[in-house]
Amino acid sequence: MFLRRFAGPLLAKVKETTGIVGLDVVPNAREVLISLYTKTLNEIKAVPEDEGYRKAVESFTKHRLQVCKEEEDWEQIEKRLSCGQVEELIEEAQDELKLIAKMIEWDPWGVPEDYECEVIENDAPIPKHVPQHKPAPLPEEFYKTLEAVTAGKKDEVSTSNAQLKE
Repeated sequence: MFLRRFAGPLLAKVKETTGIVGLDVVPNAREVLISLYTKTLNEIKAVPEDEGYRKAVESFTKHRLQVCKEEEDWEQIEKRLSCGQVEELIEEAQDELKLIAKMIEWDPWGVPEDYECEVIENDAPIPKHVPQHKPAPLPEEFYKTLEAVTAGKKDEVSTSNAQLKE
């Protein structure tokens, strides 16, 4: 444990190039990633908790941060995350921070509850080469079930396998 903890970083391979033009090697990539992921988790708190964007960002950022904390070696981080080189992950994390700032500025979740979206109907004919997605007619059983539910007759409502119970 002692040797691995203190001598491990000294014995780690040194990356000479990323092999990607314009993307330089970051010698302390693990520390940079931990810093960026921690900052991302702090910044995303400005987004409402119930928003899908926040949930997604928190989920993958927490996972990536955990991997970076568990692994000392950049090769192991790349292998476990399978999302490219650590330098690419650094760029992604920086881009995510910029996007979080933009999302907070744009406030897409701040639509007032009484807001009504205007529906514009266009009667122009649809060209023949454009596929039209017309739903198939609903089965008769659907209408019987719907009628029973709206009438409050839950005992009559049934599906192919089981009956609806209170």
